[in-house]
Amino acid sequence: MKHTLSVLVENEAGVLSRISGLFARRSFNIDSLAVGLAETPGISRLTMVVNGDYRTIEQLTKQLYKLVNIIKVNDVTNVPVVERELLLVKLYLNSKERSEVLEIAKIFRAHVVDLAEDSIILEATGDPGKMASLQFLLTKFNIAEIARTGKICLTRTSQINSETLKISNFST
Repeated sequence: MKHTLSVLVENEAGVLSRISGLFARRSFNIDSLAVGLAETPGISRLTMVVNGDYRTIEQLTKQLYKLVNIIKVNDVTNVPVVERELLLVKLYLNSKERSEVLEIAKIFRAHVVDLAEDSIILEATGDPGKMASLQFLLTKFNIAEIARTGKICLTRTSQINSETLKISNFST
């Protein structure tokens, strides 16, 4: 099962290296990793997506706490969160394909951030499922490059789980 870990760390040299070393020593792969400054100066937030069962993730969390510079580790897998990714995709297109790609972009609320005679770069943000769907639809075109940030997330203070709302709306 994929787990999402939100980790607060002191923003110091080597902290990411120590975390990735811990994962490597335990033969864990990090499926997604996003790092950025947090709300407190000197603190960064890492959002990691890793595979493992609950027991394994619990052990990994304990090992993370043993590392220097780790402030807090939260497994937010089953917690209501707002999650987003950023996708940039460069496509080489002819004029017929361009209009089709622009229609797809409109549906996904993607923005054109660069346009040339034979290429286009789109920027899209949304939940990981939306990004995967957009990427899948664009595979029939000539994709030159793709960059995705990986998942970032914050827990919902409202405690409303949007996944539950999606399911209940479809069942009525």
